Amino acid sequence: MNTPMRIPYGRQEITEADIAAVIEVLQSEYLTQGPAVDAFETAFATYVGSRFAVAVANGTAALHLGAQALGVHAGTRVITTPMTFAASANCVRYCGGDVTFCDIEEGSWTLDPRRVRTMIESAPSGTFSGIIPVDYAGLPADLPSLHAIAREHGMWIMHDACHSPGATFLDTVGSNRRCGDGSHADLTVFSFHPVKHIATGEGGMITTNNEELYHRLRVLRTHGITREPALMHEQHGGWYYEMQELGYNYRLTDIQAALGLSQLSRAQDNLEKRRRIADRYHSALADLPLELPYGKIGRDHAWHLFVIRSGRRRELYDNLRTRGVFAQVHYIPVHLMPYYRALGSAPGDCPVAEQHYARCLSLPMFPSLRDDEWDHVVASLHAAVGEYQD
Repeated sequence: MNTPMRIPYGRQEITEADIAAVIEVLQSEYLTQGPAVDAFETAFATYVGSRFAVAVANGTAALHLGAQALGVHAGTRVITTPMTFAASANCVRYCGGDVTFCDIEEGSWTLDPRRVRTMIESAPSGTFSGIIPVDYAGLPADLPSLHAIAREHGMWIMHDACHSPGATFLDTVGSNRRCGDGSHADLTVFSFHPVKHIATGEGGMITTNNEELYHRLRVLRTHGITREPALMHEQHGGWYYEMQELGYNYRLTDIQAALGLSQLSRAQDNLEKRRRIADRYHSALADLPLELPYGKIGRDHAWHLFVIRSGRRRELYDNLRTRGVFAQVHYIPVHLMPYYRALGSAPGDCPVAEQHYARCLSLPMFPSLRDDEWDHVVASLHAAVGEYQD
């Protein structure tokens, strides 16, 4: 008896090399706070082109530490997009700051620089301290425009690139920049959740070119404690350490770092696989009454998600599930969540994001998607659309 297909929107791939890397750590002296974390940080910084990288427990921890390192506190106001997972906004609230949601631009579904500029310039000078742009589905936000606005108004940028490791964009002089290289953001954060490009179970990374921020992030990651002699106020001996501020236990283990390092070794190949799958989707679905995703000039897509749009989204979602295709919706706009409504957000605040949410649906997209699975997704879409066209 054939088992019905069950195809999720995202799925990790664990190879024999990954398993061997983890076993090597399990058989070593260190399971955490060992050399694998340093090796992963160094390799990841090289991959994205940044000076520094700090590995942490998960993407949310990366956002939280980033917000704290940038000085978010009670009274700080930060602009971000509603078309993201809640953590992109919650990190500001963890530090006591306030979030203002700005609407997105058509097509890229990322933070709209024109609306950001209007929001900043319509408020008294100094109202906003920072911007958190979020890459959507693998497409970078318009970082050159947002970077220019931030510098003009004395604001910082923390770039949420959890969807886009390996993606690139053109800067204002036409140079190709990789997300996380530090050229257009004070900090950039990444996630290593299983559905992301690099999987460590849980895990995250913060990249920066700012040495002061780098050292502060490392201290905050480990209870606010440092053992680095150059950073300490006193020195009592080799055992001595100092807790210099209130920090957290947000460390990544060596077990996870070894898995991440192994996965990083094939990250570029997997990125190319995602791009080939996206090309095949575009060709196979072109004749259906669906809106297909497209890129933006000067921004190179990493295809974390393949997001289609349909006016019959609910019917399509339900129909696909009966066929074993577990498409997903990304995202429910964060400003519509009850928590943020209680803080003053309301329907109608971000109409482009709200209209996108009403139509968007993420199809299965991951490098290990087999040909027979891809065929089943496409056939299921054609059949589902055909049912409501009849």
